[in-house]
Formats: sequence, C-alpha cells, structure tokens
Amino acid sequence: MTDVPDLDVSRETMDRLQLYAELLRKWNPRINLVSKSTLKDLWTRHIADSAQIAQIAPDTGAYWADLGSGGGFPGLVVSILGMETGHPTHVSLVESDVRKSAFLRTVIRETGAPARVINDRIEDIAPLGADVVSARALADLSTLLEFAHRHLLPGGTALFLKGAQWKKELPEAQSKWNFQHRIAKSKTEDGPVILSVTGVSRV
Repeated sequence: MTDVPDLDVSRETMDRLQLYAELLRKWNPRINLVSKSTLKDLWTRHIADSAQIAQIAPDTGAYWADLGSGGGFPGLVVSILGMETGHPTHVSLVESDVRKSAFLRTVIRETGAPARVINDRIEDIAPLGADVVSARALADLSTLLEFAHRHLLPGGTALFLKGAQWKKELPEAQSKWNFQHRIAKSKTEDGPVILSVTGVSRV
C-alpha cells in the first residue's frame, strides 16, 4: 500500500476506500475497469484523482449524477467521501455496460455508499435533475455539455476531469453552447484539469 496518498479522511472512510480498491483489483482482470498499467498507481491515478473533484464541488450539491461511471471514478469515490462530509447525500452512477454496472452495485453493497446504478445510455434516460453532474475521460467537451444540459438542474454545476486536449475542444463547444467555466489544475498529474461549468444553455 505504498501508493496510498494522504486523503485527510476518517479511518472509516479510508477502510471503505480500501475495500473498494480491493474489489477493483479482484474484478479488473475480468472486465477491465481501469487500464492494467495504472493498477500499481491505483490510489493516485484513480482514487485521489477522483477525490479532488469532491473538494471543489459546491456544498449545495445534494444530488450528484456521475456519467459514464465505468469503474466508479469519480462518482463512487465521491459517494463514499460523502458519507463523512454529508454531501452529496445521493449519487446516481450512469453506466451502460452490464458487467461494470454489476461491479458498481457490488461496491455499493459492500461499502454502504449512498448511491444507485443506472444501467443505461446517458442520452436514453430521462433527465436526472442533478445538482452536480460529473464525468471523467468520457467524451469531448461539446458532448459533455450536451449531457450536462440534459441532466443538470438550472443553477447546477458540471465538473469534468479533462486532459490537456480540452483547450482544443473549447472553441467548438463555445460555438454551440453558452456557459461559464473555471479551471482547476489536477493535483495528481501534470496537464489534466477539472473544468467547473455553470450556466449551460444552447447558443
């Protein structure tokens, strides 16, 4: 466990996160939840990377929707952290892959995290009306804004973990959408950022 960073959480929260990590290592060879090459850095590359998004989320974000959850990053980490902080109070994990959804449900059951899995395509489900929408390495910025527009409440915040290519995607996104954005540099890797987006509407 030499790669476990100091997340400044309670022992109970760390125990839940460690259980999550153990389950992911067990399931990963069968369904490829994360790239095999990143498993040795699981805590930094995936868990701590996801935890930082919770630190910049608005305290008013009681209902959180994580889109394209995959192995649960960042939504399931956010949900586990929320058990300690009190927000969000509930997380919906939207994942179209049946096997990944089964994994997510297993972690929820084992950790008691206040979350549910929606096994369907993001564009096919009814609007979720979330206070916060998140996505990590899911799609280009224009597509992410389309998803946010569909599933965010008015006044809600979208949080997108993006690689350095976001700058190239910005002009096209601004040609299709009105929105305000703030940028926070990733604390776990040079290059990636967290985009905090509000006021999403069609041009």
